[in-house]
Amino acid sequence: MSSLLDRDAGGVQLAFWAIVLAMLPGVLDQTILATALPTIASGLGRLSDVAWVVTAYVVAAAAAAPLWGKLGDRQGRKLMLEASLLLFLAASAVCGAAQSLWMLVVARGIQGAAAGGLMSLAQAAVGDLVSPRERGRYQGYVMATFAVAASVGPLLGGLLVDHASWRWVFYVNLPVGVLALAGLHVRLPAGEAGARESRLDLAGAALLGAGTVALMLACIWGGDRYAWSSPAIVALLAGFALAAALLVLRTRRIPDPIVPLSLIANRSVALASTALFFVTATMFAITVFVPLFLQTTTGASPTQAGLLLIPMMIGITLSTNVAGRLIQRTGRYKVFPIVGLGLICVALLSLAVLVQHPSRVTTGIALTLFGLGFGLVGQVLIAAVQNTVDRRQFGLAMAVTGFFRGLGGAVGAAVLGAVFAARVGATGSGSLALAHAGRVHVISGLHAVFLVAAPLAVIALIAVLAIEEVPLRGPASSAPARKGSAQPATN
Repeated sequence: MSSLLDRDAGGVQLAFWAIVLAMLPGVLDQTILATALPTIASGLGRLSDVAWVVTAYVVAAAAAAPLWGKLGDRQGRKLMLEASLLLFLAASAVCGAAQSLWMLVVARGIQGAAAGGLMSLAQAAVGDLVSPRERGRYQGYVMATFAVAASVGPLLGGLLVDHASWRWVFYVNLPVGVLALAGLHVRLPAGEAGARESRLDLAGAALLGAGTVALMLACIWGGDRYAWSSPAIVALLAGFALAAALLVLRTRRIPDPIVPLSLIANRSVALASTALFFVTATMFAITVFVPLFLQTTTGASPTQAGLLLIPMMIGITLSTNVAGRLIQRTGRYKVFPIVGLGLICVALLSLAVLVQHPSRVTTGIALTLFGLGFGLVGQVLIAAVQNTVDRRQFGLAMAVTGFFRGLGGAVGAAVLGAVFAARVGATGSGSLALAHAGRVHVISGLHAVFLVAAPLAVIALIAVLAIEEVPLRGPASSAPARKGSAQPATN
């Protein structure tokens, strides 16, 4: 693939921000929606059913991402990115106009499937747009944008619900998406489509999607809606195992499978995906349980608890941009996720101690430390993966790492939720049962959550330590080949 770096710097900047703008609706959607769920439940259905609005989106995004990545590699990322954005906007309009809960759930599933393409294709497009050494800095800008969006999303959602309607939680995507679509069409280079000597592996895509749906639902429902030993969860796990086995058999037989085993076997892809899985799981210890800690022990309101997460977002923004600039200057990247995961371990262990002595100030310091660490991990590992795979597989590689991020979130929520429920003495389906849990039991549960989350960061650190660093090169050079991995066409 010919280099896209012969464009002027201004053109590259405009194309990059068009990509970020295309991703923004998918990022804002989840955080804006959270504050609107009770209102949606009262307007369309029961609160117990409204969880499907979130579940349908998350599961569909994970299941569809590899197919979008493959299509982007074959058909051209610009075309597929525009298609996924159009589908996302159409589904957003249907969500806003939904007249029943199940109409909303179906539209959310379609919206989630489109979001899976937005995320994987946009990150791959950034890799196409800039040189290997610059990718860390640009991915840092992406991370910073996401951190800001995550901070303002709940506030914006509350304003829309209070002063307009919950339907505007979805309609707000339309003007942003149309602007992004225009920017992509005008500024993003078309690039080149990949080789298409063989037919698209639709059967493999179906098996991958079915297995993903089964596994994600098992992780989301296990220990909460159903006991882990219940027939429903056992059936889901059995379905996942069967789909995975059939997919592996098919992958070995056809020339162009939906996810080539050679990509999974790539050392950097495998280790980075492992690290992303575990570090994303630790994030749920923060986003789910720190607000709970602040509300139950310091008397913070839900809004105040959300605002007290801002120090973490500031830490993420600061560290990810500093790391990106240092990577651009030196061409080295491995040290940053190592340091970052060390900071995450310290932050989680600090929180385990701090729950015994509640304080908003000390919690804010620990959250800042966690944010500084987290900002040194995710986007740096994405740049590392892009440095060691053929550019023609960027879309699929980003989908694979994104899949493991999403799975890590689901597993992290399930495992940490189970740990907390066990400590507070939750009964029945394993729900948190906070109304019946005393303050002492809540503190005990939170202490256990943070102690369990810290070793997850240690596992991620071990995976990063095993990554073989390939120094990044400048705009005119391609990343060096590694034994056992594909030679980039032009990086």
